[in-house]
Amino acid sequence: MDENCLFCRIVSGEIEAKKVHEDALSVAFEDINPVAPVHILIIPRKHIATIDDIGPDDTELIGHLFQVARNIARDKGLSESGYRLVINCKADAGQLVFHVHLHLTGGRGFTWPPG
Repeated sequence: MDENCLFCRIVSGEIEAKKVHEDALSVAFEDINPVAPVHILIIPRKHIATIDDIGPDDTELIGHLFQVARNIARDKGLSESGYRLVINCKADAGQLVFHVHLHLTGGRGFTWPPG
């Protein structure tokens, strides 16, 4: 845990979030600045700053995050119409919180390429 990390503080319960999923490996919660009708952040409980910091021992954990995303998308009724998963890596890509996280967005149409 990184005591200066916003997402670590959500994991610990120090900061409240509208959680939609929680298990031994991950936490998922509503984004406070949603870009779509559904905008959920899925994070590992383990602090990993960026994709570049994922180690060989994290393979199962990262796969688990995608399974959680799929399950939340199903629960939110997005599987039929579709949804987007985004992971930003570092500041130039738009990463604002340096704790690996997936953005699950859906509930509206998207264009390509993104922003």
